[in-house]
Amino acid sequence: MRLYDKLISQALQLIASAEGGQMVRGECRGEACRDSGEFDLVLKSDMAYELGGGNLPAVSGLFYTSDQSFVPQDEIWRLGPDLSEIEGDVPYARLTLIRVPEGCFSGEAEAYSDLRKMEYTRYHVNPEGYMMRISAASEREPVRISRKALEQGLSFEKVGRSFLKGYHTHPKAAAVKLIFVTAADFPYEQLANLAHQGEQITKSMNHIFNNLVMDCSSCNLKPVCDEVEGLRELHQAALTK
Repeated sequence: MRLYDKLISQALQLIASAEGGQMVRGECRGEACRDSGEFDLVLKSDMAYELGGGNLPAVSGLFYTSDQSFVPQDEIWRLGPDLSEIEGDVPYARLTLIRVPEGCFSGEAEAYSDLRKMEYTRYHVNPEGYMMRISAASEREPVRISRKALEQGLSFEKVGRSFLKGYHTHPKAAAVKLIFVTAADFPYEQLANLAHQGEQITKSMNHIFNNLVMDCSSCNLKPVCDEVEGLRELHQAALTK
């Protein structure tokens, strides 16, 4: 799985070059958040603040790779203030890199299905006091944080552990790197653009595997295939089956 590697390199470069910020590594082992078991409603009256609230950036990026250098092991990183250090609405991003074994998919349809299942993990991780207001259509993921959860010690480290637990319910998720960003001067728009390109790659895979378009010149996703190494070859292989 190398289709997303160029985007991963660019995203990690953005994070590494962020001004005025230092990456803080969290401990993957330890106490996770208590899971509410269902969507945890945080009303405005109970809210301390919102990550990515209003018109602030609220980016969620998910990329897959088989390159161990990108994701050597489970990792939780933070760039910017932790939840207990934030006093009001701030820009926000959550970047997730999932390493899968090379050649672990038996076919194209299985690959697309499994990648989507891993993506949908975010709909089943419900830390108490951490209400994700996910909008797949607008590609935004703002999060309401409750005052009670902060008083009980809610942190990105604990939230990250909850996500790790969720992602590892999928057998092909070999390792996961989570990066939470709340730094004020981070280039969120650039990361959002990379996240959008990643989603276009995944959509292109579905387009290919359903053989929706036989003529590349008439396909509205042709620019994606032109840019992503290996995607056109995957398309051609699917068409010849």
